[in-house]
Amino acid sequence: MVIIGLAPAAHGANRTGRMFTGDQSGDWLYRALYDADIASQAQSIDAADGLPLHDCRIIAPVHCAPPDNWPRPDEKRTCAIWFDDELARLAALRALMCLGQIAWTSTLAAARRLGWQVPRPAPRFGHGTRTQVVRPDGSIIVVLGCYHVSRQNTNTGRLTRSMLDDAVNTLRNLATT
Repeated sequence: MVIIGLAPAAHGANRTGRMFTGDQSGDWLYRALYDADIASQAQSIDAADGLPLHDCRIIAPVHCAPPDNWPRPDEKRTCAIWFDDELARLAALRALMCLGQIAWTSTLAAARRLGWQVPRPAPRFGHGTRTQVVRPDGSIIVVLGCYHVSRQNTNTGRLTRSMLDDAVNTLRNLATT
């Protein structure tokens, strides 16, 4: 399984060496992964803290720390080649979760660039939204939407711990069935 998202304050990831580490969003995400038996511990402190993920990878469509955590189109285009390559290399991928609209639209765009079948019109992002993309070999990948774990969403209650736990458990179940 794969989780795709922009790490808010990507500066934290740059400082700590791991995405979603060093800020409140990571606290939320890694606790949910731990509760779902995907992470070995509930906290991510830095890349050397001994935290492995079980059959899960976290990737980003953009690797810079854009102003206001909203990448410009040219930043997305610049990073697209690496994002596409990362997705293409995940041969056993069965399910992925997009944290936020940017991850959702970037993932569907990458799938199209890779020659995967993507529904037209593209489904709109929403928390709990699901769609499927089909690789040229016929394998199906379920794409699950989840509100981003940013403070803007968690502090306002747009994303609650229960909602995140449900999404992570759904991802785990989709990846293992």
